[in-house]
Amino acid sequence: MRTFLKIFAVIFFIAGSTQVFANGESLYKQSCFACHDNAVAGAPKLGDKKLWAPRIATGIDAMVKTVITGKTAMPPRGGTQFTDEQIKQVVEYMVSKAQ
Repeated sequence: MRTFLKIFAVIFFIAGSTQVFANGESLYKQSCFACHDNAVAGAPKLGDKKLWAPRIATGIDAMVKTVITGKTAMPPRGGTQFTDEQIKQVVEYMVSKAQ
């Protein structure tokens, strides 16, 4: 029984993590891609490890806060109506592409 619970917990964790990235990716494709796919107005291009490294070094929470408040050409919340949790999902997705 304990083994079953451990296996279930691992499967649940993996499924949940995959769902976050799936949601992050779909949210990214709704809005963020417009600037981050083409490095518009200084936006770091999705997947560019060199440009993302200093941002990633600040940590997810700091990156989420930056998106929420806006930075240079990026308006608050990236110009979206995304919730804080949705923004975190997008940030986690984008970070996963740059590691």
